[in-house]
Amino acid sequence: MTPLPTPLPAPAQQPTLLIVDDDEDILSLLTLFFQRHGYAVRVAEDGVGMRAALAAGPVDLVILDIMLRGEDGFSLCRTLRAASRMPVIMLTAMADHTDRVVGLEIGADDYLTKPFDARELLARVKAVLRRTGEAAGQPVETRPCLSFAGWRLDVARRELRSEDGTLVLLSGGEFDLLLAFVEHPQRVLTRDQLLDLARGQSHAAYDRSIDVQVSRLRHKLEDDPKSPALIRTVRNGGYIFTPQVRRQ
Repeated sequence: MTPLPTPLPAPAQQPTLLIVDDDEDILSLLTLFFQRHGYAVRVAEDGVGMRAALAAGPVDLVILDIMLRGEDGFSLCRTLRAASRMPVIMLTAMADHTDRVVGLEIGADDYLTKPFDARELLARVKAVLRRTGEAAGQPVETRPCLSFAGWRLDVARRELRSEDGTLVLLSGGEFDLLLAFVEHPQRVLTRDQLLDLARGQSHAAYDRSIDVQVSRLRHKLEDDPKSPALIRTVRNGGYIFTPQVRRQ
């Protein structure tokens, strides 16, 4: 009997990127570049186009320019973050750190200053998708749920829930930082250690980004963010996550 042919594995689904920029040359160049590297790409020139592209089907990551005609990138990022945990990388033409800080404060996962090398943007896209677990075909994490001070962190689902079961939306960066704290409780962690734990050693250090993410976590976790009890600042040291953590 002739043996049946071994079935070929199903092709991996392409991660889908949405690039929002009002510069047609940038849209054209980035579309071709990412398609050559195995990504499906949608484009939009403004907020209306972004919403239409999102309505057309699932998107794994948004690359969002700040300076847009009409509604700017900051406003669009707030809209995205209010409704989902979809990863966002922001592009800014300003060398000033102010735009970067604001972008992180409203929930962006990463940022890049124009002009940039497309290969660096590709590396950041891969890193964010890897961290957030949104890349198509990526294995689901099997780490257990972690509970602390009435909160429950589901690592596999990348979800944070309060004691009454309410889902609290976290950006990818916020989740990774909280996971770093929860997996290293009651231990002083420097900003550099937190960057390595949350973003990997290949990520460029930018201390202020950790401070911004800590501030955002405090506003979501603490009864009084101005007098935090869960994530405490250690003078000249970094931060310490104070609660007992239990694995479920």
